[in-house]
This record gives sequence, structure tokens and C-alpha cells, in this order.
Amino acid sequence: MRKLLLLLAFALPLSAQWADVDKAVNEILAKTGAPSASLAIVKDGKIAYEQAYGLARVDTKTPATPAMRYAIGSVSKQFTAAAILLLVEEGKLSLDDKVVRWFPELTRAKDVTIRHLLTMTSGYSDYWPQDYVMPMMLNDVQANEILEQWAKQPLDFEPGTKRQYSNTNYIIAGLIIERVSGMPLMQFLGARVFTPLGMKSVFNTDQSALGPEDAMRYERFALGPPRVPPKEGKGWLFAAGGLAMTAHDLALWNISVMDQSVLQPASYRELTRDMQLANGIGVRYGLGVGLSMVEDRRSISHGGEVSGFTSFNQIFPDDRGAITVLVNLVASNASGDIATKIRKLVFPPAIGPSTEAQAIVRRAFEDLQRGRIDRSLFTANANAYFSEQAVKDFGASLRPMGKVQEVTEDTPYLRGGMVGRTFKVKTAKKTFGISTFWMKTGQLEQYIVTAAE
Repeated sequence: MRKLLLLLAFALPLSAQWADVDKAVNEILAKTGAPSASLAIVKDGKIAYEQAYGLARVDTKTPATPAMRYAIGSVSKQFTAAAILLLVEEGKLSLDDKVVRWFPELTRAKDVTIRHLLTMTSGYSDYWPQDYVMPMMLNDVQANEILEQWAKQPLDFEPGTKRQYSNTNYIIAGLIIERVSGMPLMQFLGARVFTPLGMKSVFNTDQSALGPEDAMRYERFALGPPRVPPKEGKGWLFAAGGLAMTAHDLALWNISVMDQSVLQPASYRELTRDMQLANGIGVRYGLGVGLSMVEDRRSISHGGEVSGFTSFNQIFPDDRGAITVLVNLVASNASGDIATKIRKLVFPPAIGPSTEAQAIVRRAFEDLQRGRIDRSLFTANANAYFSEQAVKDFGASLRPMGKVQEVTEDTPYLRGGMVGRTFKVKTAKKTFGISTFWMKTGQLEQYIVTAAE
């Protein structure tokens, strides 16, 4: 029997990969109506591909180029967190310092720590949960005015007991950085992060809009054409989402995270440590970064959104890979959709779905409907499971369900030296779940049928 079922997902030649990436991005832009996207892909610790698509400026039909800057929104938060960690390394503060040290007037300042701020577990209410710019945000604001209105309210929950996304946390963190370092946040980041990494395009979009040489911001009303939305007033973005840059420069930061070249190793461990609530449950969020396992890969990621722009940035540190996608359309899933498609094309899972396995599962199911079994497909253990009585029961119960219409497979996994594959088999009358284990020989060690719906 053919050894068909480990089925490692080997990468395509690079030229074919990039052509597939280009096609996928253009398809998603067309589907979502986003004017343009700029991306950078890191493989083996180096920038392997950069490209821009669509129109950076719709009115002048200006094509997007990789040299153009886009606002990255809340992807900025990890830079604010890095600034805090640099001050921790200098012994000037601690992640467990209480906010009262700098802002005694804030609600529960004696109970909220810097760690609570950066992990979104403080309880401070969010000053900007909306996906649009409200009238009050058209006016300039000082950071302390934001705190006056939102960080002196009663907390939404006890510190450390829940996680709730709140931009207010990062306004407080930014002000702490400025007080401790004695310099503006952007100046501190420029000296300690951007200049050392050669991130030359970084722009403070909190103070002014991007210029004509960069991407314009857009919004859409339902399926209407792209429109230029209002720009936030000065001060609203600050440490919570004020950065703009090229995809190239954000990729340089991603590489530095892999190389651990800006912070000390202990600081990167803190950056990517899953915050645990008081009840011991992890929240899958570190210091300004989301944490997850994506198809058995450790992922450090974050999305961003400000007026007219969305972004998604994902690092696979153990694989030395990363994906950066910047889009000039607010309230859109385009950046995340593009990143997901790129991941599947460029960083496929070690074990992928198998059309051949689906065919075998379908054939075995149809055989069982007829009250028979091809025992050459199965191991001795599985054949023992399929006793004469079992095969009769399968036939009697599955035959009335009608013909198989569709077989789909979930993400495979490894267990006990075998490949686990889970399928759904849709018949004319019912959908079934099929749980299987496959040996390296290609034989089935398990084939269990259950009702799925």
C-alpha cells in the first residue's frame, strides 16, 4: 500500500508562491472593495517579498507602491510596550509598579499595575471602541484630558479578573514612558528602536495626516465607493495607535523580534508571556501582542485600525517568518483575510488536508452503507473493531441516510505516531463526523462514525 497519509505540505517554488500571493491579494481587494494593500513577507529571518496592489489614491488613480506609508493603528501598541520594557531593563520602573506612582488621581491607581495596562486587564474603560471617528474626536486633545474623562470613571471590572480591550490603557502607558524617560514618546522610540533598526519611514500620524506621497485613508458606506473619512484630531492616537510606516519597516521590526536584537531575552519573554487572570485562565494576550498557536506554529500578532486604515501583523518566531499587511480602508477585514491567505500559501501546515484521504474515507463510508468493508484499508486493531455485528449495524443505520454528497476535512494533527484526520460526511439526510487515525503505512487504525448534526 502507498505511504500516502503523512502528506507533508511542501512549499511551492518561490516564483510560483509569489504569483499565487499576487493573485490572492488582488482577489481579496476586489471582494472587499479596499483601494489598496501593501505587504512584506519574511522567510528564514529575511524579507523575502514586498509588493503593493491597487490604488493608493483613488481620485488621482495613483498606484500603491511598497515605498508608501500606511497608518498601522494598534500594531503601534507593541512599540509602546517595548519602550516600557527598555525602561524596565534600565531599572527605572517595573511591570508590577502601580499606576499610583505617577497618577495617584486615577481610579484604583493603587491597585492597577503597568502589567495590567499593557495586557488590557486593568478595568479602565475604552475611550474609542467605535470603528469611526466621532464628532468630539475631530478636535485636538491632550492625553491627560483623555484620562480625566475615561480613567477616573469606575472600573469596568476588578483589575486582573478580566481582559477587555481598551485604548485608554496605552494612553496611560505612553504618559508613564514620557515622565520616566524625560522625552516625548516618539523621540524615545526613535532613538532606542527605529533608528537602530533602520526604520526610516516611521511617521507620527497622531500629529498630522500622511502626505501626498503616501496612501490616502478611505471608508465605505455599505457597498458604496471609497470616501475619504475625517482625520482624528491631534492627541487621540498617541501611544495607542499613532504610528505609520511602510510594510518594509514593520517587517524590520518583526525580524528584530525573531533575533531579539532590541530588547534583552528576558524582556521578549515578558512581551510574549500570556497574561493569566486571577482565576488562573490565560487570556492569549501579552504586552501589546496577541498570542496563539496557528496550525502548530507559535504566533505573535496584532491588528490595527484608525481612520481610513487597517493592518495585520503576524510573526512566527520559531519559524523565523512573518507577514505584514497594510490596507487603506477602515472597518474592513481585508488585511486579516490577506494575511490568512498568505499564511496558507507561504507557511502551510506541516501536515495538510489530503484529497486522497478524503476519497478513501468516502469509499469506506459508502462500503459501510452497503454492509461491507475493504479490510485491506485497515490495521489489525481496526479490523477487530469492525466485527461482523458492527458492520451489520453500520449498514442498517447508514443505508437509509442516502447518497454521500460531500466530504470535508478539518486541520490534521499528530498523535501517538499517527496522523489524526477529522472529516464531515454529508449525506442526503444527515451529516456525520468521521474520526480517523492513519499509520505511516497508509492504513487506517481508526474509523469512527458519529452523528454531527
